[in-house]
Order: sequence, then C-alpha cells, then structure tokens
Amino acid sequence: MDLFDSHIGSLSRIGRGKVRDIYAVDGDKMMIVVTDRLSAFDVVLPDPIPDKGRVLTELANFWFAKLGHVVPNHLTGIDPESVVHGAEEKAQVRGRAIVVKKLSPLPVEAVVRGYLIGSGWKDYQATGAVCGIQLPKGLQQAQKLPEPIFTPATKATSGHDENISFGRMCEIVGKDVGEKMKDISIRLYKEASEFAATRGIIIADTKFEFGLDDRNNVVLIDEILTADSSRFWPADQYQVGTSPPSYDKQYVRDYLETLDWDKTPPAPKLPADVVARTSAKYREALEKLTGRKLS
Repeated sequence: MDLFDSHIGSLSRIGRGKVRDIYAVDGDKMMIVVTDRLSAFDVVLPDPIPDKGRVLTELANFWFAKLGHVVPNHLTGIDPESVVHGAEEKAQVRGRAIVVKKLSPLPVEAVVRGYLIGSGWKDYQATGAVCGIQLPKGLQQAQKLPEPIFTPATKATSGHDENISFGRMCEIVGKDVGEKMKDISIRLYKEASEFAATRGIIIADTKFEFGLDDRNNVVLIDEILTADSSRFWPADQYQVGTSPPSYDKQYVRDYLETLDWDKTPPAPKLPADVVARTSAKYREALEKLTGRKLS
C-alpha cells in the first residue's frame, strides 16, 4: 500500500516532517513512520512514491546494524506492530516504522562530502572553497576530494537548510559535542563508502543527524545513508566533469528543473513515468547495497 499520510489513532501524533510522521510511545519512546512522501527543494510533492518509505526504512536499518560499532543509535528493537492496534494500523506501520528512544536532537545536520557536486560545486566555483573549507584549485564537477570534508548545516523547520562553518556549529552545540559529531560522521562516511564501493555504488555525500541522551552521549538518530539523505552514483557510469546519474531523488529534481516552478509550495504534480522511475531507482539502490529485495 502507498502511504502519503499515516493515521494511527491509538497513539498521539507529536510531529510531522517532510517524510516522517512521529508518534509518542510510553513517554520515553517514539514511533517514526516513514511515509511515501517525497520532498524536493525542501517542498513536499503531492504524489507518493510507491515503496519509498519501506525502502528507506530497510536501508537505514541495514546501515544502523552494519555501523553500530561506530556510534550508538536510537533504535529500541521494539516491533512497531506491537505498539499499535487493529489490522489497519498494523498495515500502515509494517515494514516502514521504527520505535526509537526519545532523545534531545541537536539542531544541526552533519554533512560529509566526498565528491564535489551540488551546492558544494556551486560554492567551489564561486569561492574556491566549500563551506569555508579551502580546496585545491582546478577541481572539476563530481571530482573526488582528496579527503572527505565535514560541512554542517542548520536544520530548518521550514524552507531551506543553511550551510554553516564548523566553528559556527561548535558555537551552537558546544566544542566537545561538535568535535565528536565531526569525527563520528567522517568515520561513518568512510566505512559506508568503502562498503558501497564493493557493491558498485559511490556515495558522493550524505548527512547524519544526532541527539544527546540523558548522559550527554552523542547518539545517531533519524535515518542514515538512504537515497533521501545521500547521493548514490552507479560506479560504472561515473565520469569526472559531469553530474552522474543517481539512485536518489536527483531524477525528480532534474525533472522539476525543466519546469517553470519557483520552488515554493504548492509543488507541481509528477508525471506517472517520473513517479515509476523514481520508485524503481529507490528499490534498485536497496537491492544493490543490501542484496535484498522488498518482500
């Protein structure tokens, strides 16, 4: 079933993001339902992408398990179907929800870039730097960087996120927490990139989100290394100097760029073939990275 908006009457909904609906569970836990909504340019599109929520959930859970030795995460291991009531609610959460610990989210996104693309490429063309990090001269679009760089951003509740310097991030979250976020993020990116390379996928960049537990430990939250939070490229089609095709929502972004749309709500409807191809791209990324198909 496609799920654009969840309706879990047995739980209290406490949040609705661009893609996720959040419900309270037993005071100290939450259930996150990953819908089939898709946002582009920070605007939610009107059409659900079939299977998207299930793909994102399965892929994030795969990475949480594979990278659990690097940093603790917010998963509880509780079956979401056990905290809802009735067949209809169970169907809504099946394969697309997680029950997590309620933590204090940090108000910055931890972005790691391994390749020069997107807003980083535009920044480099204008200034020779990305988020204030000076890079070698003469780099081309989509070129691999000498080392991955950490380029945090603010988390906007609406509108666009804003790139900030590492120093500014430390002013927001504190130097100790900032240093930990940076070190953990780069390690996560490097380990994930090395694994993805064995499956024929380049992870060009990605973002992580973190929270603090009651002992001020840094904990990985939200989703990780999915096609919504990362740029995945097929290694066999990668070529320096051009923007490679991708397994993420870049296909939708590219389509929207051909329209006369000012990137503010309401977003235009997507043609059926764009919806179908985007859904296929998400599933293909899951299958390539994990070796598993959606059941």
